[in-house]
Amino acid sequence: MKKILVTGANGQLGKELRDLASAHTDVEFLFLSREDLPIHHFELVRNMFASFSPDYCINCAAYTAVDKAEQEAELAQIVNATSVGILAAVSAAHDCRFIHVSTDYVYGGDASDPYTEESPTAPSSVYGKTKLAGEKEAIENDPLSVIIRTSWVYSFHGNNFVKTMMRLMKDRKEISVVNDQKGSPTWAADLASFIVHIIGQPAWHPGIYNYSNDGEITWYDFAVEIKRLIAADCIVHPIPSSAYPTPAKRPAYSVLNKQKIKRVFGIGPESWKLSLEKCISRLQKN
Repeated sequence: MKKILVTGANGQLGKELRDLASAHTDVEFLFLSREDLPIHHFELVRNMFASFSPDYCINCAAYTAVDKAEQEAELAQIVNATSVGILAAVSAAHDCRFIHVSTDYVYGGDASDPYTEESPTAPSSVYGKTKLAGEKEAIENDPLSVIIRTSWVYSFHGNNFVKTMMRLMKDRKEISVVNDQKGSPTWAADLASFIVHIIGQPAWHPGIYNYSNDGEITWYDFAVEIKRLIAADCIVHPIPSSAYPTPAKRPAYSVLNKQKIKRVFGIGPESWKLSLEKCISRLQKN
């Protein structure tokens, strides 16, 4: 029986993996939150690995408060980089395959064609810089690491753009959403399924992989489709990013090229519209 250790278990992806776990009775999962396992403590991590002996470690833990990271750079570095190095090193020492989740923010955000895994990295925010540092820590401490760069994650669980839009469209007559940032949404349930698919492969393929749902949209396009799916009367206004300044700079363009995962794993992500429809259907039922 395979044993899988999941860190950051209370986040969107961690909870989606937990939802999947019940369907995999041939696998033993151990879900650990930040409180269960502070991943920046080397000895605690090493002791956990020694007692559980995982075959795989999926690191969903991250400092994701993009704007707050500008003032808490040291904490973001500890969570997004230092801790990743510790997990990777302990994974390597225990012959455990390490999977780490990263972000589109490692790219420069000024491209006009979808980013491949070989595209130059040039993060402009503290969040992006610490996530890129985490990738490097993973590879240096465990060259067999799998790193998944993803974007615009939303879920049935936690706080995210989709749930915020659904609430605002119910409470307000009008809202404004930026229309000059392009990217691809990622339903965390799809990402969780992809990770489980990787683990189920007969061969291990280390390296960096892009993953998001298919399509290229703006946040405004995203909001308009949410409005359509929930049949809201709220008016959605497109605005430029300059009208909604934030402490951390957002990528103007972060569309991810997914050809590598299709080639290596023989799997392609669903369209963003189809996945969004599934997620909202689930949210409305609850």
